[in-house]
Amino acid sequence: MGRAKDSLAIGEARRAALAAQQFVANGGPPRSAKALTEIVRRLGVVQIDSVNVLVRSHYLPIFSRRGAYPNALLERAAYDDRLLFEYWGHEASFLPIEAHPLFRWRMDDARSGIGIWGGLKRYATAHQDLVKNVLDQLRERGPLGASELIDAGKSRGAWWGWSQGKQILEWLFWSGIVTTARRRNFERLYDLTERVLPEAVRTASVPSREQAQRELMSIGARAMGVSTARDLRDYFRLPAKDAAARLAELVEAGELLPVTVEGWKQKAYLHREAKIPAAGKVAGLAALLSPFDSLIWERQRTERLFDFHFRLEIYTPVHKRKHGYYVLPLLVGERVVGRVDLKSERSSGVLQVKGGSVEPGVSVTSVLEPLMQRLTDLALWLGLERYVVTSRRGELMRELRKTSR
Repeated sequence: MGRAKDSLAIGEARRAALAAQQFVANGGPPRSAKALTEIVRRLGVVQIDSVNVLVRSHYLPIFSRRGAYPNALLERAAYDDRLLFEYWGHEASFLPIEAHPLFRWRMDDARSGIGIWGGLKRYATAHQDLVKNVLDQLRERGPLGASELIDAGKSRGAWWGWSQGKQILEWLFWSGIVTTARRRNFERLYDLTERVLPEAVRTASVPSREQAQRELMSIGARAMGVSTARDLRDYFRLPAKDAAARLAELVEAGELLPVTVEGWKQKAYLHREAKIPAAGKVAGLAALLSPFDSLIWERQRTERLFDFHFRLEIYTPVHKRKHGYYVLPLLVGERVVGRVDLKSERSSGVLQVKGGSVEPGVSVTSVLEPLMQRLTDLALWLGLERYVVTSRRGELMRELRKTSR
């Protein structure tokens, strides 16, 4: 990083974040599960999401940073080579396999009903016979989806209440007793953790709660470059009181350096390994971001860092949506300059651009070329023939329609 800094201009903070989040990294698309895992390792975590209107969100962060890659590498890394595992990291997440011991404290908490949906522990406690039933079925039948559980009393047919089996499985998953063996059409297939995880991980020494949280906060700090206390707590959803103690410890150890950031009211912390690239290093950067990308998933941080107000509208009634159903922010250089609402129309082989806009003060002409290139790249990566603009609303869409004819 060079000499220690005690203050950052907002542009420096943005570039530190982009470098930490691997947008300035050298190298092309990963061509092996090991190479993909290394990117995930530097990010610390990739959030999983089920919405498939464009492509499931967890495939997008690698594409946004490195371009078109074989997305089957993600499944290979997670379910064949066991370089990644699924657990509650940020939300449901892919995490590097070596991080598993860092979450044992969370698994122990879950067994006691701490930090999880309250109903899961209560249900599991009240239905120990069902817990045993589920574990026996997994042990005897191998990996199962929730819908495949059988009512042991009747010995035939599906579980008498799908939600009952799902609640048991989810509590076992939170508790670390079962894990994801693989997925089938995105449905999670559960199996006993002892049969899924590599022996080296299962027998690895387990750090104390404090050590594990400190390491998780350090991973998050390194992945963000510069961050506030709220950002550091949120990256791995650490308990507030614990996070405050770990933050003080990392500052005292010199791993986090207190700084002020231009325009931020909150105190900020720069990781001691953070790099702040020159402005020219990010000038040619252009990327479409998943709504759940770790660069922007904390909405307050996104506003502080990029002056970009972003909210998901998936669950907003259609007539109340301002920007669209599945909106991807557009990053150009060190700014988030606009957004587009996208959908994969797989039956016709096109990527639909259903809407979009640029931010106040951003010229459409400055955005058009990088957006067109990213849309073309995205369509090809998704196996679609081209992109088609279906909206006439706004200057960006009108100009994009002209150039895409």
